Amino acid sequence: MDFQAIDVAPGEYRGDALLVGLFEDGPEFASVLAGLEPAVATTVGEVLGEEEFKAKLHSKLTIRVGNATSVRKVVVIGLGSQNKYSLEILRECAGEGARALKSARAVQAGVWLPEVKTEPMLSIEAIVEGCRLALHQDERFRSHSDNNGAGSGGPQLTTVSIITQFPDAQAAIGRADIIAEGTIFARELVSAPANYVTPPYLAEQAIAIAQAVDLSCEILEKEDCERLGMGAYLGVAQASDLPPKFIHLTYKPADGKPRKRLAIIGKGLTFDSGGLSIKPAKGMELMKMDMGGAAATLGAAKVIGQLKPDIEVHFIVAATENMISGRAMHPGDILKASNGKTIEVDNTDAEGRLTLADALVYAEKLNVDAIIDLATLTGACIVALGNDIAGIFSPNHELSQQIQTAGELAGEKYWQLPMEEGYFEGMKSMVADMRNTGSREGGAITAALFLKQFVEKTPWAHLDVAGPVWSEKQKGYLNKGGTGFGVRTLIRFILA
Repeated sequence: MDFQAIDVAPGEYRGDALLVGLFEDGPEFASVLAGLEPAVATTVGEVLGEEEFKAKLHSKLTIRVGNATSVRKVVVIGLGSQNKYSLEILRECAGEGARALKSARAVQAGVWLPEVKTEPMLSIEAIVEGCRLALHQDERFRSHSDNNGAGSGGPQLTTVSIITQFPDAQAAIGRADIIAEGTIFARELVSAPANYVTPPYLAEQAIAIAQAVDLSCEILEKEDCERLGMGAYLGVAQASDLPPKFIHLTYKPADGKPRKRLAIIGKGLTFDSGGLSIKPAKGMELMKMDMGGAAATLGAAKVIGQLKPDIEVHFIVAATENMISGRAMHPGDILKASNGKTIEVDNTDAEGRLTLADALVYAEKLNVDAIIDLATLTGACIVALGNDIAGIFSPNHELSQQIQTAGELAGEKYWQLPMEEGYFEGMKSMVADMRNTGSREGGAITAALFLKQFVEKTPWAHLDVAGPVWSEKQKGYLNKGGTGFGVRTLIRFILA
């Protein structure tokens, strides 16, 4: 599917279908529709009246207007109140509208949606992202494909023309296409089963990204990690028959003069059985998504390598499985992390923080200006914030605010949660420096406090993305399965 920007009056557009957005409290529908070809405007106006269409947010109608007109069908989508209109509403409505265009069996379609005031470039990007992400279908593991929703022999939506007067719209389209593809890459990593996405597979993908977009790539093997003293990470990895892979991708500006240097860490548990503290059988199949942070990190690497900002970025993933075998770590075992701190394993299902501990120590040695980790770390964060919102934990208020601002632009929701230092008392061990779990209460907070023990001076933020990396239903531009959450926030943060 190709996107193009066209500076024409909506009534001059020629194609199979046109997507039009209307506000419930905006100008009279007739005045908006006056921009269409007269015959089209008349038919659409009559149907809107008959159906008592009020333009409530996300409401939509597909109207056939005839074969002799400039377009055969018009999809009208409600944008809700003008006062509440935002980039995310535009993104969602573009996605829902794109699905309607597909259902209308359009091959060439136009999009005429109002831009968010003062944000024409980001509006164009939101339209492209919404359409591209909504129409993404992951059918890799089916024996047959049905990309059209109406039989595999049906028409494909191949060209989307965005009607706009913004002069740099084509550049915005190109940038949004890259970001959307990086998000889809992350989605497909999260959605794929654990017999497909393994630690070696993630390493292979990292190497492929490096070769495709000119990044440097280093894969640390088990022996390398042993030399670096990564006892926490390797403690988790020791039960699996698959070797751990510690991934380090690096992007550097061509002029060798980065404006700042960042490290992004993604939790990379390609499957989490819980270890000897085994998880319940119900829902365990979804533990393939426990590498959602790694997926976002690699997706962002793929994007940054193409956009080439003036920022040096290190992308780090400590990939492994958390499995059960005669080699598995036991509750009560003591592990030594690469900064010398010792950890009593109170629960083998609190393993993600163990892998992140050594990754954080490794990242800080790179002398970066800030570190961000993304992890599907705790169910407690889902209990606190629900499935749509990620938690931010950081001792650095400025960094957390920058991430939240990036998230707002990306349409990804975050809420800062406290790092109550007193809660760490419950994680102290009688036999080691700390335990890997605390009390049942405040579980997302104690997990963040655990990670804090492995960062000394560098500004750092922990993003608990356990909820929003997966969607159980189609909504807006999301489909059921992996969402690619985090990729677009990271890109907006890096480009800021």
